[in-house]
Amino acid sequence: MEEDMVELRDVSRSHRAAGGTVTALDSVTLGFGRGTFTAVTGPSGSGKSTLLHCAAGLERPTSGSVTIGGTDITGLRESRLTRLRRDRVGFVFQAYNLLPALTAEQNVALPLRLAGRRPAPGRIRAALDEVGMAGRARHRPAELSGGQQQRVALARAIVTRPDVLFADEPTGALDARTAAEVLSLLRDLADRGQTVVMVTHDPVAAAHAARTIVLADGRVTTDQHRSPAGVPT
Repeated sequence: MEEDMVELRDVSRSHRAAGGTVTALDSVTLGFGRGTFTAVTGPSGSGKSTLLHCAAGLERPTSGSVTIGGTDITGLRESRLTRLRRDRVGFVFQAYNLLPALTAEQNVALPLRLAGRRPAPGRIRAALDEVGMAGRARHRPAELSGGQQQRVALARAIVTRPDVLFADEPTGALDARTAAEVLSLLRDLADRGQTVVMVTHDPVAAAHAARTIVLADGRVTTDQHRSPAGVPT
């Protein structure tokens, strides 16, 4: 059996709060295979974002281990963890996080420049073309709609050709039609071999994924796979 691209083993994450300790994740074990599209959902405070952040190496678990592409990232030094995230992980946020002074193509090129690599123009245009934004390469964020900005953010996340793409509420600020277009793009990426893990509170968005994981109180309560026809298995 092929090794999961991302694997969490017995992961817990706790933090101190007024009145004691809060457990955001409680002994979660999950794997995400190559070329899969998974939605993680659940009520507010269920641990969705914490799971995503631990899986992406943005937060360190209190206990347990996280593996990306066969590398256990749990005990990595911060400098090596930063390099691994830069080279193997893409991240898309609800708020887009585009720099307003830069054009779409400059925003997409940013991860490569921060890594000290000179981005080839063809590579930047290819990433924009992949999300249907090649014609808006010279536009700044203020000149783009919310959906167009999210497409640029998606192009920025995939320009490094990461092994796994994490998306945190990527459609939360979009209207239904634009959200469906972005979700279709995410599904296409998975169909082409990329691992996509998306956190969403929206059951309609979750239904676009082939697998839905439901969290409650930091634990997995449902792990449902769908067939290509959309029927639960």
